Amino acid sequence: MRRLIDCRGLACPQPVIQTKKAMSEEEQITTIVDNDAAVTNVSRMAGKEGFAVDVEEREDGIYLDLTRIGAAPQTESTSYALAEGSTGPLVVLIPSDGMGRGDEELGSILIRSFLHTLNEVEPVPDTIVFLNAGVKLTVEGSLVLEDLQTLEGKGVEILACGTCLGHFALKDKIAVGQVSNMYSIAETLLGAGKVVAL
Repeated sequence: MRRLIDCRGLACPQPVIQTKKAMSEEEQITTIVDNDAAVTNVSRMAGKEGFAVDVEEREDGIYLDLTRIGAAPQTESTSYALAEGSTGPLVVLIPSDGMGRGDEELGSILIRSFLHTLNEVEPVPDTIVFLNAGVKLTVEGSLVLEDLQTLEGKGVEILACGTCLGHFALKDKIAVGQVSNMYSIAETLLGAGKVVAL
């Protein structure tokens, strides 16, 4: 039986997240969306997961009929190979409280969306390092605290630069992770198998 997922009105990346969750349980799924970006993103993800996609525009939305045609890809380990025989942890480096350059409000929306999405994808990073204004995301009142606490609960190490927290007078406000120093941060980055810097 085909599962129906109604993602109309949901912002990116929720249509992708909800569809991918269903893919672990179902061979046939219909996802309803209401914009072209969601059609593209869901279709691309479904193709990577071994699903054929049939798109039909109707008056009440865009229907994506997904049917598994291939085997699901194997989940990668959190240890990444850089070269033959070289592996190490995945580290995400966040040097700002926004994502990208340009509009600050948009940057704030994007970083919140990115951190929320990290809880929905595999594999999760081994460590997230916050530097400069990025440490503001780890303190009381941060809009991403719940997402960071969930990641920490999954075993993700969260490091916030102590010098940076001190610069912004936030050292006593940290609400998730641990205050770190540049030596530990340098060791973490240099020992990583892969660093994703935002």
